[in-house]
Amino acid sequence: MDSFTIIKGVWDKEKTQIQRDLYNQRRTEGMKESCPSQYSFVVDRRANKFQIRKAVQELFKVGVTHVNTMMVRGKVKRGRTKMAGFTGNWKKAIVTLKEGESIDLV
Repeated sequence: MDSFTIIKGVWDKEKTQIQRDLYNQRRTEGMKESCPSQYSFVVDRRANKFQIRKAVQELFKVGVTHVNTMMVRGKVKRGRTKMAGFTGNWKKAIVTLKEGESIDLV
């Protein structure tokens, strides 16, 4: 798979921003001043951790220390009818970068 097909997008919602802030706060309390940062990505469902690590390193030119993945089930959604539908299942990867490195998301 290509790096552009593995990484589908950045998952930067309020919950992930809170998670990033809490992670940084816990790492800096009594430990080190600089701490690694975490970013969440929407990735291809067939990609494994090694492919995700390689794709993030190629696309963003950063060092990756850890990759955690999870499958997110689709939610039941109902429109203006009684028939219910589902949103699609997808895979989320939480990538921890090396200390002092960051990704410019803007």
